[in-house]
Amino acid sequence: MIEVVLNDRLGKKVRVKCNEDDTIGDLKKLVAAQTGTRADKIRIQKWYNIYKDHITLQDYEIHDDPKVRKDG
Repeated sequence: MIEVVLNDRLGKKVRVKCNEDDTIGDLKKLVAAQTGTRADKIRIQKWYNIYKDHITLQDYEIHDDPKVRKDG
């Protein structure tokens, strides 16, 4: 189980817990449930790379970063 932090262009951050074998489409559905935005209106990108719905988080090398995580 990993925790992905996403933000929109308005400065709102969302933390979503998901598995590494989930697809980007699954991640969009989880984000949509938390934010109230429709899943088909959400675009997940990093810099200029727009992530495709059918590819898994593991293929995009999205994982927990132990350097960023703060315990306690």
